[in-house]
Amino acid sequence: MFATYLFIIMQAKINNFSVEQQALSQFAKILSHPARIAIIQVLAKKKTCISGDISKEIPQLNRVTVSQHLQELKNFGLIKGETEGVKVCYCLDGEKFTEFQKLFDIFFRQTISQIQNICC
Repeated sequence: MFATYLFIIMQAKINNFSVEQQALSQFAKILSHPARIAIIQVLAKKKTCISGDISKEIPQLNRVTVSQHLQELKNFGLIKGETEGVKVCYCLDGEKFTEFQKLFDIFFRQTISQIQNICC
């Protein structure tokens, strides 16, 4: 019961922020793990759907860890995964990346333009 109450309070506080602020925060959170960044870079470099073992491309990560991170990225919508028999073919969702690139571009341009004349 306390956990539900705490969730409601936290959700109410989050709702005080703009949709853009919430989206940027969620995107930053999904990128906050270097394994997910490495996976995204592998998928981008291949420029094709990868249905093999991505952990072979990132030797410092085991198959289970890669699978968990792929699921996080898929749940967020940054990658797509289509089932081909017993394998899943993963590729990046270019539209989603473009959407977030635009949000971050606006964020950084606005912030930089406002801090250029600040002297501490």
